[in-house]
This record gives sequence, C-alpha cells and structure tokens, in this order.
Amino acid sequence: MSKRAIRPRRGRIAALGGAAAVLAAAAAGGLWASADAAGPALGAGDYTLAAAPGLCLDAPDGADEDTQLAQRDCDPGGASRWRLTPVAGGLRLVAAGTGRCVGVRDARTGAGAAVEEQVCADTAAQTWTVRAVDGGHRVVNANSGKCLTVKDGSTAAGAPVQQNSCDGAPGKRWTLTALAATPAPTATPTVGATPTATPAPGATATATAPAAAIPGWPKPVGADVPVTATRKVGGVFDGGGRRFVGKGALGTGGQSEDQPAMFELADGAVLQNVILGDPAADGVHCAGSCTLRNVWWENVGEDAATFKGTSANQVMTVDGGGARGAADKVFQHNGPGTFVIRNFRVEDFGKLYRSCGNCKTQYPRHVVIDNVLATAPGKKIVGINANLGDTATITRLTVVGDSAHRITVCQRYTGVTSGEPKESGDGPDGRNCRYTAADVTYRP
Repeated sequence: MSKRAIRPRRGRIAALGGAAAVLAAAAAGGLWASADAAGPALGAGDYTLAAAPGLCLDAPDGADEDTQLAQRDCDPGGASRWRLTPVAGGLRLVAAGTGRCVGVRDARTGAGAAVEEQVCADTAAQTWTVRAVDGGHRVVNANSGKCLTVKDGSTAAGAPVQQNSCDGAPGKRWTLTALAATPAPTATPTVGATPTATPAPGATATATAPAAAIPGWPKPVGADVPVTATRKVGGVFDGGGRRFVGKGALGTGGQSEDQPAMFELADGAVLQNVILGDPAADGVHCAGSCTLRNVWWENVGEDAATFKGTSANQVMTVDGGGARGAADKVFQHNGPGTFVIRNFRVEDFGKLYRSCGNCKTQYPRHVVIDNVLATAPGKKIVGINANLGDTATITRLTVVGDSAHRITVCQRYTGVTSGEPKESGDGPDGRNCRYTAADVTYRP
C-alpha cells in the first residue's frame, strides 16, 4: 500500500518558449534590453563562458559529488567546455568532460545559493535561459529567475559561482564563445560492465563520470542515541556516524503507514553521517528539496525515507549510504519533483524506489539512479506510473546475486487516486524507463 500525499498548493512556472527562442541573443525589452541586444542567435553546441578576462566557468576534474563551480583559467579543451543542450523550457549546461549538469544547490530560489555540477535530472533548477545584454549575456535560472553570478563580482581565479539577482553588477555578464564540435565523452564503465550503448530514443543522453566506490556498512561511533520523538531539521544535521534508534512511539518496529518519522527535514535541509538502527519507525520525511548524505538504514521500518513537498522543481538527493531489510519500499515519492539516488547500496528489499501509486493528488514524478549496488533478495529497483508521466533514468546499476534476473529493474504501473495501481509493463522503453541493457551489470 502506498502512502498518500498531502494536497499541495498549486503553483505554475510560466512557459519559457522553445530552444530557439531561449538561445536567441535578443532580449525583447525587459530588465536587460540594450542597444546591442539584437546580435546573432546562439545555437546549441559547445561554448566557454567567461565573466572576467581569461577566466571561465570551470567544471571540477573528476567530481563525483555536487561541487560548487568556480571561475578558473580558461581551458577550452577540458574543464571550461560546456555543451548547451535544448530541453523543455530552456537549455541545459552540460560539462563536456563529465556529462554532469549546472544546477542550483537543492533547487533553492534565494540569492547567494551555490551553483554546482550535479547529476543531470529533469528539473527547472538545472534549466537556464540566455539573454543578450551590453555585449554579453545573462544566464538565468528557470526555477529561481536569478542570474549566474561570480561571487562579489570577483576577477580572481578560483572565485565561486552562485545565483544572485539580475542587475548590472560585475560578474553577471558572460561572454559565450562557440567552440569547434568534439565527440561526446565516453563513459568509463564499471569493472566487468558492458560498455554503455547509445541511449534509446527519448532518453537523456548524458555521459557519466567514473563510478565512485560504494563503501561497506559502517560501524556506529559511540553509544546509541535514543529517539522518542521526531527530530526536526531546518539546516544541516551531522550525526557524526552515531546510531539513532527509535524508542517509545518510534520503537514499535511495525509497518503502519501512520508512524511518525525519526527525522523530519524542512525544505533545503541536510541530514548526514547518520545510522538509523532498529527500529527506525518511518525513517526520514522530506518536506521539500533536501539532501541525505551518507545515511544508513540497518533495518528499514515502514519506509527509509518519504519525499513529500509541493513544488514540481524540488529535488531530494540521496548521496552515499545504504539500506537493508525493507519488507516493501526503501524510498517513497509522494510529492512532485525529482528524486536522485546515487552511490548507494541496497540489500534484502522489496522496491528501492516507488512513485506513489494511489495518492489522492498525483503528479508526474522523476527518479534518477546512478551508481547503485543492489544485492538480492529484491523485487524491483523502481516502480513508476507511466500514465502520469513518471520517468526513471538509470545508469551504472549493479545487481548482485540474481543470476536468474528476477529483480525487475523498472516496473511501470497505471497510477490511480483510489484503489490499487496495476502493473502495465516493465523494461526499458525510451520514454518512461530510460536505460539500456548496458546500464545494468549482473554479478554472482
């Protein structure tokens, strides 16, 4: 039985037009209209982006975590090469060397939020528009309406890049220089994996960086911490590697869908370096964009974590950690938005991820799975509602101990608002289940 989501307040992002309009270097009036705003149109392709002489937007070498971008000495053949790719509502800035995307940390909308290199996802926080102004361009985030900015307008190498209000201050005007086309980078396969094939039509075609090593189960640090009431997290909570165990109302160890959470994360909150012991009640609830970094579930209660919230632009990121002993679901997605699971291990589970099949209010939901190690027994990696527009993008999935391939990688359902959803097919289809056979490696 899937959990039911709270009814959201409905919002809307104005349509931003097609890719050609987005990339046109003419801003029709508005805040940044200027005398030279009718220059030649930019096309999709490879560019450098420079806000200060000799310094370019730079992708960190070998980054396998969300890393804030900076300006550094221009390297058009390497870290300074960005691929402008049209997507719905704007364009995506993809690092040509790593296949990772430029996005705003935790999909925040406030001034000063870090702009970083992230695993690509279908989210407005990774969607940008380019507008001509005063001999250069403003690069505007579709989610926040704020501009790509070098902090404090610095002209020093290494200065970090963030989003800020769009005005004439230094560091907010970028020179985009077209580069000669180069072949897309080849993803480095996991040891023993078949080289990645061309994605099926409709799939997101992005290269991936080498897989990060997935750590083994950690030993708790110090004495267990009893949790008798839900801990509310509004900023960053670092558990220091300690084990947190449910007690009292949080200590039943049952499968009731009405259990409270051990941790409740506000929009933008971060939970890290935490081990949830047994029992763990209903794990973690996320009320909006949030990040779970190096969080471990020794024995999943009802769910390990539930993604709620109300914004289509919110992103829940699980980076590192692992879960085992899930009788049903590990991660439950009730609200809208995108759920990212990467560098994660799961053992003895029903489903790793489930988009709510019978919530009273339904949405299109998206899950991105990258570099996950799943060990049998297990039933399904993801379950999505194809009729509601859900998507699952899967790369570098390794399945251990399933020689008969009984674990379903991507199960499609017909989502409903009452009753029970029905299965409608499984396997890659290039539309809802976005992966190929080469994205899945089976090991004994």
